[in-house]
Amino acid sequence: MDFTARKRKSLRLIPNNSNSQYSLDLSMYNIPPIGETSLEEFETLAIERLQLMRVLEQAASKGHKINSEEWKKCIKEDLNKLDLKKFVRLMNGLDGQTELDINARRADHLSHFILRLAYCRSEELRRWFINRELEWFRLRFMVQNQTTLNRFFESNKLIYSPISDPEKNAIFNELLMSTFNMSDVNIKSSNFFKVPFSEVCSLIRSRRVFVKLGYAYIPTNELIVCVQAKFRANLSEALNVANHRLPSLDDDRINTFLLNLNHSYTGKDYTSPSSERKEMDIADLDLHSKKHYPLCMRHIHETLRATHHLKHKCRLQYGLFLKGIGLTLEDAMDFWREEFTKLMDHNKFEKDYAYNIKHAYGKAGGMVNYSPYSCMKIIMDSVGAGDHHGCPFKHWDSHLMKQKLMDYGVSTEGSI
Repeated sequence: MDFTARKRKSLRLIPNNSNSQYSLDLSMYNIPPIGETSLEEFETLAIERLQLMRVLEQAASKGHKINSEEWKKCIKEDLNKLDLKKFVRLMNGLDGQTELDINARRADHLSHFILRLAYCRSEELRRWFINRELEWFRLRFMVQNQTTLNRFFESNKLIYSPISDPEKNAIFNELLMSTFNMSDVNIKSSNFFKVPFSEVCSLIRSRRVFVKLGYAYIPTNELIVCVQAKFRANLSEALNVANHRLPSLDDDRINTFLLNLNHSYTGKDYTSPSSERKEMDIADLDLHSKKHYPLCMRHIHETLRATHHLKHKCRLQYGLFLKGIGLTLEDAMDFWREEFTKLMDHNKFEKDYAYNIKHAYGKAGGMVNYSPYSCMKIIMDSVGAGDHHGCPFKHWDSHLMKQKLMDYGVSTEGSI
């Protein structure tokens, strides 16, 4: 991955436009991404992958046994709620070559490598990432049919050949007594594979497999144990390599983003317009700021009321927030005009500020209907001396934060 060109709007990966890399549902992620991606897509894919990882983690914490049908159902429901349909498609097993299939696999591939850069930085982060990726890999492996599995094995040079019927018959009784949850009918109808016992230590530990002369005999449904062991080993090594190469990642656009990704908010997205959202009355803003605003927006609102002016970035952050909570363009113009004209005349306001308000609502310039800033955008923004935008929890020192919370009547118990 080449991130050395700082000023480009896209991030160059490997110069290849072929979709052949995304023809299979499963991947060992041995080959880096190909093509180019925009900075916006880079950040979006990272957040979506992080949402997926957290959904996997939360499904187990809800009391569902990993790999159970309840666990899978919970994951699918949560992904649908987050509108991560591409991952739901992968959960169901694609085995297709439509544009949607290719795009889903591509997003999965790119987002995995992006999160490698964020989660290779410490042993704790690596452990968490590996565990989640193993869960995601197993979830998809188990929905593959034999044809897609064979293609996956072949593409990754994984050789698993079933033993012959005579060999199976010779150890039939041992397989029946040793193989977990297999009847004589199941054993007769199933393929068994002879693998080195060191590849299935978990099966041996739980006494779920027959072992003879250093080899374990496993049914098709236990092949995942062998493949997962290779997947874990490969990913662990790749994360260590990525950690050593981090100093060469000389791109200010993404370094800070990746460094803070683990702490990113990935909850419900309130940036999209909602048909159920009611229009906001500017007469209610003072009350709502005290009762409902997040700390960052309350601080900006109070600063505006006190000083009757805000710097450009601060106006953008708060203006789009007001738009998002239902303030119409007409009311926004009245609100900003009322405050700013306490320090300037109406002509200066119309000349220097009215256009930007219209622009934020998609009524001027490129006519883009801008969305409110996400928490991640606010956290990652640069904040200088005298600025009032940004995230208080990120940009304020602890003494200012404590004083502000005390002013708002928050209990002083605990520490900041």
